[in-house]
Amino acid sequence: MQFRITLSALTILLLTTVVQAENWPRFRGPNADGLHHSAKLPTNWSESDNVVWKSETPGKGHSSPVIWEDQIWMGTAMNEGHDLHAICFNRDGKLKYNVKLFHIEKLEASNSLNSFASPTPVIEAGTVYLYFGTYGVAAIETASGKIKWSRQDINLNHQEGPGSSPILYKGLLIFHCDGYDVQHITALDKQTGKTVWATTRSLDLSHVGNHARKAFVTPVVRKVNGKDLLVSPAAQGCYAYDPNTGEEVWRIAYSGFSAVPQPVFHGKLAYIVTDFGRPEIWAVDVSGKGVLGEKDIKWKYNTTCPSTPSLIIKDGLIYFVADKTGVASCITADTGELVWRERIGGSFSTSPVATSDHIYFFDRTGATTVVKLGREYKVASRNTLESGCMASPAIADDQLFVRTATHLYCLGQSK
Repeated sequence: MQFRITLSALTILLLTTVVQAENWPRFRGPNADGLHHSAKLPTNWSESDNVVWKSETPGKGHSSPVIWEDQIWMGTAMNEGHDLHAICFNRDGKLKYNVKLFHIEKLEASNSLNSFASPTPVIEAGTVYLYFGTYGVAAIETASGKIKWSRQDINLNHQEGPGSSPILYKGLLIFHCDGYDVQHITALDKQTGKTVWATTRSLDLSHVGNHARKAFVTPVVRKVNGKDLLVSPAAQGCYAYDPNTGEEVWRIAYSGFSAVPQPVFHGKLAYIVTDFGRPEIWAVDVSGKGVLGEKDIKWKYNTTCPSTPSLIIKDGLIYFVADKTGVASCITADTGELVWRERIGGSFSTSPVATSDHIYFFDRTGATTVVKLGREYKVASRNTLESGCMASPAIADDQLFVRTATHLYCLGQSK
């Protein structure tokens, strides 16, 4: 009788542990918006304060960490980019797997701000998926670290190196292929890696140079008018597709390319960054069909917009930071009206994350500015780590997981 009671208690304990483990399964989190509404994160840290653990990361990569239960996965490049790996840490910071996926004899050119392992993996129970653009795509069994399938035949010329991250939708692994030479969006069977559909971008790009045909955005699926819609910004325009079939639902043209920020949503509006060189934020009504135009754009905003970091939207306000100037801004989601604009300093590539009260801006040198959310600009803290951030952070179980150029940090409130 005593054994049965103990076994039941143990079972409850194990189930409770699993339930409590939070996941951050893809680029910008569970809802692809950079938000964790209930996390109680530290607002102050240093190399000695509020660091739960710090582990050296092999290789180089700007892939953000993704988390499923007790595992943290990232992509990385070894041997100066010629060997592409998946690395996995346990939640205690110990390296569990270092899986070589691809050897690349001839590498394309890559922007100095990019890496050969910049796309963020996507993970679910049992499997993690890694996409390295033209260099390959693969699925790994998370329990064993064994490769389930891989492909190296989805080729494109990025010109700047890979950047778009994959997403999961039902039984599909979906990713962008917006290159110098080809422009399409592709869906693979997540179990086998076989192509289910591939849709060529429909805008005529013959009037622009090859360099103006590339983009590095990660798509998002949202429910619109009762149906799932895949919103997919690209070079020279944004598209929406039926994610089940790849059939185009609408498109809207703009003049812009090499954009990186992932779209965010508020009601039936998608907030899309159009360009890298001269970025604008467009508030587009996503409920239309066919070829959209000015009537479908609620507003445009073009001052100190981000080229690389994605937007955060919370309580009807949109927050963002400009890459080079280090100017952070807050505008209204309904009208695009400026609420505040302040220079926080630094230069930025990572997408910020936010909780219910704070937004975290990580710069390329290792400095982080934590700003209170709301209509009044107020800095909560400024913190520094030894090296800078090019990968966006992850949040789980009241902890902040930060990949710098050299290490993976777990930051949490000291007990």
